[in-house]
Amino acid sequence: MRRNTIPYFFLALAAILAAAALALLIIRPGSEKPAPPAPKEQPAEETAAEPEPIETLDEPMSPGTPEEILADLGTGLAAADPADLLARIGEALENGDMTAVSKLIGKQALGAENLTKLQALALDGALRIRKPGGVREVGELELNRLARWALELDEREPGRDRILFDLRNENGKWMIEKLTLPPAPGEPIPKAVLADSLGVADAFLQAVLKQDFDFARDFVDPATVSDAKIAALCILFEESEYRMRPTKPLRAMFNRGDTVGYLANVVAADGAESAQFALNLRQPPAPANWRVAEINLDGLLADYAKRIAGGDVYYSPLVKNPAGGETLALYFGFDEDVISDRTRRQLEIVTAMLKGDPNKKITLSGHTDSLGTDDYNDRLSANRAAIVRDFLAAAGVHAEQIITLAKGSSQPRRPNVTETGKDNPDGRRANRRTEIYLDF
Repeated sequence: MRRNTIPYFFLALAAILAAAALALLIIRPGSEKPAPPAPKEQPAEETAAEPEPIETLDEPMSPGTPEEILADLGTGLAAADPADLLARIGEALENGDMTAVSKLIGKQALGAENLTKLQALALDGALRIRKPGGVREVGELELNRLARWALELDEREPGRDRILFDLRNENGKWMIEKLTLPPAPGEPIPKAVLADSLGVADAFLQAVLKQDFDFARDFVDPATVSDAKIAALCILFEESEYRMRPTKPLRAMFNRGDTVGYLANVVAADGAESAQFALNLRQPPAPANWRVAEINLDGLLADYAKRIAGGDVYYSPLVKNPAGGETLALYFGFDEDVISDRTRRQLEIVTAMLKGDPNKKITLSGHTDSLGTDDYNDRLSANRAAIVRDFLAAAGVHAEQIITLAKGSSQPRRPNVTETGKDNPDGRRANRRTEIYLDF
């Protein structure tokens, strides 16, 4: 008996009709194509708002009041290297391009008052950035987070020859947070353009670099920093031809409110080696400014000894005075009472200190090692004090400013013999000297 195929026929027909209906729904006119998949979300550091693009810096600045101009500015340019950012600002200033200058700095640091002063500064005369050294790092206010840089202006009166920028590091990019302009013509020039701790530390060290003892002395607390230490620092810088290290010359070590510590980094003339010393500054009660309250020269003296004295750490220009305080020391060869070239350079610094104020007085004490009789050593020590006195007098220092003493071998700095009784040439070398006590 044959099987009935009619039900299978109707089932197949129903399947064909259902497929056709589905196809019509998919390809019907006006239907939208499926939306493409959404792009993957970028990491946060890649999608963060970037500083104003560099290519917009050549757009002309809109005319109007400073407030209206600032309203159109962005937050300024962020840069991985502060030196590059400062160099661009310097170039724009030299070109008189205030549009670029303003957009590089940004409205936060510029402000209406600074914008007006900067425009006046540019109109006052063609600005030229000092070359070389026109872009200078001053130091750090916060370790690796807040740094101060300077644009040094050429052919400007001292005190009006730099623009200071405080830059903050956010996520590896530096942006200008604060701008400090020099005093305008007619305004008094402060000793430190910024009288905060870093400004005072920088002004003090710049004075030392220029061998300006009296100006450097204005920034210290005389109760805790002796004149001899300032003079010794001048001598160390001059003899070793030190200069501040170009990168991070002053690094913040600690901040305890009214006391701040900085590490000063210096390099020799060839830039190949570096040395360090520490500065602590304190802020007396208002309205007094910050003062250098302590200078630790141990690291600098060790480097100086290696560079100048063949590693003899006792061959130091700064020594303790038996009567208290510190004195300068000038050294002599065995059985000699003549001024060496090295001693002459040191005395030129002392001369400059004394000639500026006839009321300043010094005491010169001559010393010898223990070789020779007491009478001979007394005469030799007197000659060593007298030769220094005569040099100063010939340079213009008044005789009444100088007192001389002969100590012979009575006050050795180092032992003349070893513990076993053998001769100690290194100790005797440190004892052949004239000490200069600055009785200021």
